[in-house]
Amino acid sequence: MSDLDTTLRRLREAQAHDPLPDWPTRAARLRALQRLLLAHRDGIADAIHADFGNRPTQETELLEIFPSLSAVRHALRHGKRWMRAKRRLADLLFLPARTELRPQPLGVVGIIVPWNYPLYLAVGPLVDALAAGNRVMLKMSEYTPRFSALFAELVAKYFRNDEVQVVNGDAAVGQAFATLPFDHLLFTGSTAVGHHVMRAAAANLTPVTLELGGKSPVILGPGARMEHAAERIVFGKLINAGQTCIAPDYVLLPRARMDEFVAAARAATARLYPDLARNAQYASIATDRHYARLSTLRDDANAAGASIESLSEATPDAVRRLLPPVLITDVRDDMQVMQEEIFGPLLPLVPYDTMDEAIAYVGARAHPLALYLFETDRSLIDRVLARTHAGGVTLNDTLYHIAQHELPFGGVGASGMGGYHGEAGFRTFSHTKPVFRQARWNGAGLLNPPYGKRFRQMLDLLLKRG
Repeated sequence: MSDLDTTLRRLREAQAHDPLPDWPTRAARLRALQRLLLAHRDGIADAIHADFGNRPTQETELLEIFPSLSAVRHALRHGKRWMRAKRRLADLLFLPARTELRPQPLGVVGIIVPWNYPLYLAVGPLVDALAAGNRVMLKMSEYTPRFSALFAELVAKYFRNDEVQVVNGDAAVGQAFATLPFDHLLFTGSTAVGHHVMRAAAANLTPVTLELGGKSPVILGPGARMEHAAERIVFGKLINAGQTCIAPDYVLLPRARMDEFVAAARAATARLYPDLARNAQYASIATDRHYARLSTLRDDANAAGASIESLSEATPDAVRRLLPPVLITDVRDDMQVMQEEIFGPLLPLVPYDTMDEAIAYVGARAHPLALYLFETDRSLIDRVLARTHAGGVTLNDTLYHIAQHELPFGGVGASGMGGYHGEAGFRTFSHTKPVFRQARWNGAGLLNPPYGKRFRQMLDLLLKRG
């Protein structure tokens, strides 16, 4: 039996011994995770920085450590309430019977973690799975080897080996991990890999949650406040150097306001990242392969007739994997930069003449993980919301819908399926078991065979009332 199989068996046996952990047990596991994060925040930031080449500590604390701790605290505040059975009235004809819904842990949950936010995208679903009473296996990314090794070491220190286990290894290990018969599998990553994960899980009928990304559009409405919009778009695009699954991928904006946006975006970049070439708060591209891919997207678009508008004076540096941000104008749909998720600091601008044209542009493409709209007209906002599909939406800002514990996070269509965060995550990793409690005195026997006149009267009543 492989190490993966042995680990899964150990977790399954432990879960079978305690299939419905009480709240004190679940809370103790969440507090262990909280202690891990608080005691090792510096080491975590240092490891992620080393893996990226340059990942600002401030970004790791803001984007990974803070939301991870916030998720733990939210679950500790509300998890006991989420666990409670919810009583329901039986249908009128079945009274005085009672019904209820009982949340039950699924069992052992598998989580496949990507490289771009290796802490938060491990801890976020881990919190939800633990709050729901499950045991968990995590497969960390081979592209963040220092952090992945550190996290495995820390988890082994703070959790028993039959509660949470971290698996490290290359793509072959990841493929084997996806074939394990988990009770639920959550994958965050590219759409291409998501296809393989779903096929592997299907062999075991393992339910999946897929967070896949895609080309998340920004619509700049006619009523947008330009300076504000440009700053928030630049923020969402350049934090972590654009290596964010819900980063703005391209901007749809009124044709007459193109030059205004370019100028406002340059000004915003200068404010947020002064002296960008030497600014340690601007992250590196995480790997040489990803740097080369982004450079090719930019250069191929330029060679095909697109214009490149630099947002800073910095020049690309392959050794440091420093990729300065650029706007790309005069793009066409057949360019590669408009075909695949960018996942970096390249921002195409697509002009439109009417809002209907912008809405149709979004609707004609695969449903994105996120959509951003900058507009002040409420009727226009409602129109866009009604006529577009996206995993989540932020209005007059970017990214922040992901940070709301009361909102599920997930994709739709090509950008994924299922969701988690907060109570939605608790429900994802639970089976809500329906229970029907028959009363001692009831009329169920009236429907027993042999089927005679009394049965016909009861059935007629049911058919009329049904």
